[in-house]
Amino acid sequence: MSTSEQTTTLLTYRRRILGALLAMAPTLTLAQRADGDPAAASEPVRQKDTPQPAGLDAPPSTRAPTQARTQAPARALARDIGIRPGVLQPGPLNAITDVTGVAVGHLTLIEGASVRTGVTAILPHPGNLFQDKVPAGFALGNGFGKFAGSTQVEELGEIETPIVLTNTLSVAEGMAGAVEWTLGQPGNERVMSVNAVVGETNDGFLNDIRGRHVTSQHVVQAIAGARAGPVPQGCVGAGTGTQAFGWKGGIGTSSRVLPPTLGGYTIGVLVQTNYGGVLSMGGAPVGRELGRYYLKGVVDDHGGDGSVVIVIATDAPLSDRNLKRMAHRAFLGIGRTGSSMANGSGDYAIAFSTSPAVRRTPERRKAAGTLEDLANDAMSPLFQVVSEATEEAVYNAMLQAVTTTGVDGHRLEAITPAAVQRIIDRHALGV
Repeated sequence: MSTSEQTTTLLTYRRRILGALLAMAPTLTLAQRADGDPAAASEPVRQKDTPQPAGLDAPPSTRAPTQARTQAPARALARDIGIRPGVLQPGPLNAITDVTGVAVGHLTLIEGASVRTGVTAILPHPGNLFQDKVPAGFALGNGFGKFAGSTQVEELGEIETPIVLTNTLSVAEGMAGAVEWTLGQPGNERVMSVNAVVGETNDGFLNDIRGRHVTSQHVVQAIAGARAGPVPQGCVGAGTGTQAFGWKGGIGTSSRVLPPTLGGYTIGVLVQTNYGGVLSMGGAPVGRELGRYYLKGVVDDHGGDGSVVIVIATDAPLSDRNLKRMAHRAFLGIGRTGSSMANGSGDYAIAFSTSPAVRRTPERRKAAGTLEDLANDAMSPLFQVVSEATEEAVYNAMLQAVTTTGVDGHRLEAITPAAVQRIIDRHALGV
């Protein structure tokens, strides 16, 4: 081969290599670069109308990490971006309201530049809760917080009011509203003692918490407005001003349904997130890869502090003892999200059963009787699903939240579903 032929061949190979590299080069918009994912510039972004690549539904161990799903929407649920904690399936709503009879109400307060707070109420059944009490169990993770009514739940193993969630300095108003609503129910005209159940997290970073803008009437409105069906998530109700892992948090929910061979019971979870740690989503180190996590640079900025309240409903006929055991297992789901239950965190879980077979009616409270009681040996599947649903509820709270600016100009950014999806795909963890 002559010198000129060699030169021509070499140029041809160079052109081919350059063309191949250009074809592989990513294209990112400015908004996509701003989502906080440091590796975003090294991965292609698929447009919404791009077909899913072959093999997407393959097990994680057999799918290449570079294969990506269709670009995530601006706000999403965990399952929209391939995060499906655990092995069992959710109910049709994937919400605490999949448990028949449970209703959720939100009262959201957004006023001016400084009020970012609210109330969330959970009703175990649509009847008179004081007269037809439900068995309940309470569990404490780390006790840096306030949970009104918990001592009587511990002592008697039952709930007689809606469960109210709000901010730390509005617990008194939460109790007053729950008491007022209960006293006003037909049949309660002679009631002279009410154990109001109220949980809280501190939303003072975004909210003028010292202003105590929540009133007892706001609580009554949240209870009165409670409905079955889909549950609004993210920056609503008691989650309006809360955070999670340094991003915007809020209210999240999820559910699981056991197969008929295990009783066919439904378990639903609702969380109020306001805690921190080193965020993990679906097993992927999201917090580390996005550069926002507790003890980054070995500087204790209290990023692990905060609180979480977990409300668990089930239609399984459980005793208060086994409901307490189930409530404790919810913290396994919190741990999988990356929390270590820091010193300044108030971590609480409360579980109740809606099963009519175990409801504590006036007649049953008067004398000895026989109640259904799911055996201890049947509890393990319930322990599994409560941890799964709790984990997913936290992800939904974060992925549904929106960037929020509040008191003193403080700002919490919402985590970007697209950034999370890229990390999930990169680690081949989505299913």
